[in-house]
Parts: sequence; structure tokens; C-alpha cells
Amino acid sequence: MLSELRRVDRDVYEAVLDEVRREQTDIELIASENYVSLAVLDAQGTVMTNKYAEGYPGRRYYGGCKHVDVVETLAIDRAKALFGAEHANVQPHSGSQANMAAYFALLKPGDRILGMHLDQGGHLSHGHPKNFSSKVFDIVRYGVNRETERIEVEEVRAIAKKTRPDLIVVGASSYPRKIDFAPFADVAREVGAFLMADIAHIAGPVVAGLHPNPVPHCDVVTTTTHKTLRGPRGGIILCKQEHAKKVDSAVFPGIQGGPLMHVIAGKAVAFNEALDPWFVGYQGQILANARALAEELLAHDFRLVTGGTDNHLIVADVRSHEVTGIEATHILDRIGITVNNNQIPFDPLPPTKSSGIRLGTAAMTTRGMKEAEMKELGRVIASALTHSDDAARLRLLREETLDLADRFPVYPGVLRRLYEQERSAGE
Repeated sequence: MLSELRRVDRDVYEAVLDEVRREQTDIELIASENYVSLAVLDAQGTVMTNKYAEGYPGRRYYGGCKHVDVVETLAIDRAKALFGAEHANVQPHSGSQANMAAYFALLKPGDRILGMHLDQGGHLSHGHPKNFSSKVFDIVRYGVNRETERIEVEEVRAIAKKTRPDLIVVGASSYPRKIDFAPFADVAREVGAFLMADIAHIAGPVVAGLHPNPVPHCDVVTTTTHKTLRGPRGGIILCKQEHAKKVDSAVFPGIQGGPLMHVIAGKAVAFNEALDPWFVGYQGQILANARALAEELLAHDFRLVTGGTDNHLIVADVRSHEVTGIEATHILDRIGITVNNNQIPFDPLPPTKSSGIRLGTAAMTTRGMKEAEMKELGRVIASALTHSDDAARLRLLREETLDLADRFPVYPGVLRRLYEQERSAGE
């Protein structure tokens, strides 16, 4: 296991080994991260990485693509089956590139996009001033209600009628409530705009039937494959058949060259796993765990954005514990809990500091944790932030997180086999 890497490049090998240890010994609560299956890891480490395959199955610009064509066709068919889509492109290297291709398929430079404010739950690629989306297109924004911290479709309608966008983007990276896509489709039709949904975070609950599906309502839907969907890092685009040719052309030759065939192999495997009936129960446990964690944080005097969660993620205002989001991130890192600092709606602090942290339950659900463990984690988080200057308490809390991590291994037996390999290599 990793024996050839160890022989050829000890530096990279050691870094990989350290990451294996970190993933096993720490509690992963970053909402955009998950652990892929060993089968997905196997697929990504295959000789598919050697093949250049510009174009699409049956329409390549290189010879020798008959086997990678099989893999990409499987990924396409499985993606369509998961979401009930007419067409799927599985080549985007990331969610942002999927969004870029979707924009270029539907719009021309200078056209207007109505997207969600980043600090109120949106994403960089939905029109942040420093992102390509804002540099190429004319961006107008909608947000959430200041009191409820929820999206109000009538406010979106009013902005759309006033600004007349060419495309409306619905979807978020830190919005903890369900989104009903049908009313957004009504707004888009009313102003003559295309409608695009970015479901990078909620793709898993969508395919499990636990969140509304945007595919019937939208011209184009994008998602990453590595969050709740539990696949390799990458993106896909789903669309109506009428947009298929433009979407495919926007990906290649529009913004990408040769696809990463080893990653597409991993996507195909992950989609096959998501088609299995167990996946519905898994997604249900992710949501149940998020609710349990939210309830525990509320019990320890955290204010949660929107008051709770309907999906896999939570945005917690940490000012009640007299820390900033970045300070909370560093404190929790000391006890082996990994989160990210995150702005809350109308945050008085800049993104580099922020007033909140974002937490998600997909990764630890993958490891087998359930509601009881989420309650334990909520208590540990509260204790750490309340007593951040108490080094002895933080050491005890680290012992608790180590015990939890040990009880729920990421890849059972992997660390032991690596240690045995190290020992035998040294003999």
C-alpha cells in the first residue's frame, strides 16, 4: 500500500501519510468535505489518468478512447438517472468551472446575472467582485431578509423586475434551509431570464428525495460531486436537451481541454453508489445529524443563522462566546475539530475574520456517527469556545475528540497496514 510512492518519493509519501493520520484523528465538520469510498479512491488511481480524450464519447480528437468512452458514458447515464435530467456533462474539473461553462452556454459577455450575495449564503462564482463571474458579466444581487435570514422570493421578484437579468442563479454555499425552485422558475419566466441552480452542497439530499429537485424547473443545474454526493472532487452540468449542444461546447472546447478521465471514473463509481437504496438512508442520517448538532449548539447559547437547519449544514454566530469566526476556527483546530470561519448575513466583520463558523455533518456521518455523537460534539465545541484560555481543559477536550475519532475510523485498518508497511520496510 503506497509502497511504490514510498520508494520513489519519500517527501510526498510522508505528506500523504500525514494526511491519512490527520483525517483519521481529527473530526471533520467542514460542510463542503466528505470521505470517498475505497472504490472511488481505486478508480482515481487507475491508468485512466494516462489517457488524453478531448471531445466526447464517440466523438474524440484522439485515438484509443474506446475504454474511457465506456467509463464516461456510464458516468453520464448514471448522473442523468440520479437527477432525472435529460442531459449531463461530467467533464467539469470543479463546481466553479461547471458554473463558468453554464454561463457561457446561456449568455454572452456583458449579459446580466442575478445571483446571491456571498456574505448572505451565495458563492464566489455567483458574482463576487473578485471572481471571473463579475469580471465577465454584469452582476446584480439578491440576499436574505434581515430578520428571518431566509430568501424571500417576492424580494427576488422585485429585484428581477427592476434589473431584468438574463440569468437568475439560485443556490448557495452557506444557506441552511430548503430552497423551493418552482417559484424561482416563475420569476425567471416573468422577466424572460434563464434559470440556473447550483446545488453543490445539497446534491445528495436532492437525489435521495429529501430536498426539492431543481432539474424540472431550471434550464441548467450545476453541482460538485465531492460534498454530500460523496464522490471525487469535480463538477457536472445537467440541462434540458435543448441546451445540450451549447453546454457541451462551452465545456469543450470553451473552457477546458482534455477531461480528467481518472476523475470521471471516480464520478461513475460514486454515482453508482448513490443509485443504491442505502444512499437514501445515508442522506437521511446526514440531515438528522445536522438537526441534532444544531439543537445542541442552541442549548449552549449559540445563535444559529435562520435558527436551525433543513439540510447538512449549520452557520453558527460565535459572537455570544466572545470570539470571531477565525478565532473559533483556530481554537477548535487545537482540539482536533476542523471547521471554517464563515460570514453571517449582514456581518459587521470582514470575511477574513467573520462572526460565524460553518459546520456540516456529511463527513462524520460517512464515518458512522449518529445523533448521540453530534450531541457530544456540540457540547465539546461549546466548552472549547467558552474556555479557550484554559489549556488543561483544551487538552481534555482533545482526548475526547481523539476517542471519538478512534471509535469511527475513516478507512478501517488503513493506518494499521501503513504502520506495518513502515515497520517491515525498516527491518
